[in-house]
Amino acid sequence: MNHAIIEKNIPLLAILTTIVISIGAIVEIFPLFWIEKTVEKVEGIRPYTPLELRGRDIYIREGCYNCHSQMIRPFRDEVERYGHYSLAAESQYDHPFQWGSKRTGPDLARVGGKYSNKWHREHMRNPQKVVPESVMPQYPWLESTPLAYGNIKKRLEVMKIVGVPYTKEMIDNAKTDLMAQANPDADADGLQARYSEQFKSPEIRQEDFAGDGAGSITELDALVAYLQMLGTLVDFSKVEGFDAETGVAKIEQY
Repeated sequence: MNHAIIEKNIPLLAILTTIVISIGAIVEIFPLFWIEKTVEKVEGIRPYTPLELRGRDIYIREGCYNCHSQMIRPFRDEVERYGHYSLAAESQYDHPFQWGSKRTGPDLARVGGKYSNKWHREHMRNPQKVVPESVMPQYPWLESTPLAYGNIKKRLEVMKIVGVPYTKEMIDNAKTDLMAQANPDADADGLQARYSEQFKSPEIRQEDFAGDGAGSITELDALVAYLQMLGTLVDFSKVEGFDAETGVAKIEQY
């Protein structure tokens, strides 16, 4: 094709450029209006608790996604190492998602419950102490930095605007729920009722956190809470394609 005709005719170039951009917009933007129909609903998925949400903020702030992905691909080598391949529904409340594109360290999509809270705390202080071959840097300041959560109610309100199904009760009790999850001695009945029972998720982990009341909750407490829930919401024994005996997904093609 002779491009000179288009390149020398500014009105024609403008019209054709508009058409091409419009086609691209239709292909990229319009499917988002039907996103709720394309993401299959999975039992157990729930929004992050306030403490987990703040932990996720710290995870993003420290750039953890640069070395750790959160997306297990449907290949035999991946599911045998990390667990069932990732489901779209597991990331539906992530803004932005943390799939990642590089693995200097292992994938963290199923890290929840794999190690104790104490292990995670020691790992963040000195990774080489628990994994000698690790090249991960140390993050000692997290356990001495008080967690800022004065605006946690606003954070939940913003998440609700972008589609996360936080209820009014969850938003109103955001600070109370955050403190309850960080304090092993707190009354967590309200927290459990708002998150575990409603969304049929596993019991929210509270043991071994350093926080013992208002003002002593640290950034490390929040980060550990976030890590400990990753991959724990879905009961994969009820998901089609999961082999209950081996504990991994059945892969037909790879």
